[in-house]
Amino acid sequence: MLYSKPVAELIQQRFSCRSYLNQPIAQEKRELLTNFIALSQVGPFGAPVRFALATATEHDRKALKSLGTYGFIKGATGFVIGAVGEANQNLEDFGYLMERIIIFATDIGLGTCWLGGTFTKSRFAQKIELMNGESVPAVTSIGYIAPKPRLFDSFVRRRAKAESRRPAETMFFEKTFGTPITPEVAGAYAVPLEMVRLGPSASNRQPWRIVKDGHCWHFYLQRSPGYAKRNRWLLNVADIQRLDMGIAMCHFELAANELGLPGKWEIREPNLEKPDDLTEYTVSWLEQ
Repeated sequence: MLYSKPVAELIQQRFSCRSYLNQPIAQEKRELLTNFIALSQVGPFGAPVRFALATATEHDRKALKSLGTYGFIKGATGFVIGAVGEANQNLEDFGYLMERIIIFATDIGLGTCWLGGTFTKSRFAQKIELMNGESVPAVTSIGYIAPKPRLFDSFVRRRAKAESRRPAETMFFEKTFGTPITPEVAGAYAVPLEMVRLGPSASNRQPWRIVKDGHCWHFYLQRSPGYAKRNRWLLNVADIQRLDMGIAMCHFELAANELGLPGKWEIREPNLEKPDDLTEYTVSWLEQ
């Protein structure tokens, strides 16, 4: 087993932690996390991804202050930094692997917060010794959770609608978009679907859509209008909704494996009519 607790329990336990105890991570936990990170270098698509655990410094905290609400991360004593090379589906692989690490951090009692953005020319890139052709599309703050969340934390979570999720019938379909999947058709896969629904995403937009057709579960990215263009050109950050798709894949696969539902990822785009031009095919899960 990857984790000591059920994946569904860990996914529901995890939240975007912005307030940490100003306390260094214990050596035992650092070793556990470092060892897990060493095993998290290859995603479903095989893009070159690598991660490192770094101790937070005051300079790192100052570097976050130019990134909106990220500047309000308080007390984090560490960061998980990731670098990814140029390849097809590289951001999906990055999101998939980073989320596996985040779930492990939750399992060993640490708080985390996804920080998506462009860190390629930052102190974080220096810490991971960024190489030619690599980028740093996100980092994760990590540390011990403060016992009482600050008032600002609650404000940020409300602004991001972090406590709300789209209903399943708006995201998961049978054979065609617009035909919500029923519990009877979903069967044992109702749990992996629910774990996808509960996944974190940028601004809580939940861009994933899944269509079941026979023994195939087709994953699509439903882009938010203008979101990618605004982030990429105005804010100069990575295409973070593709990171969200990697998170969805991670949750789906981990939950399926834990339930004894074997399968594999494969590019097998079906001939389905998409609801609009903002809908893009990503990958399919093939039951085995």
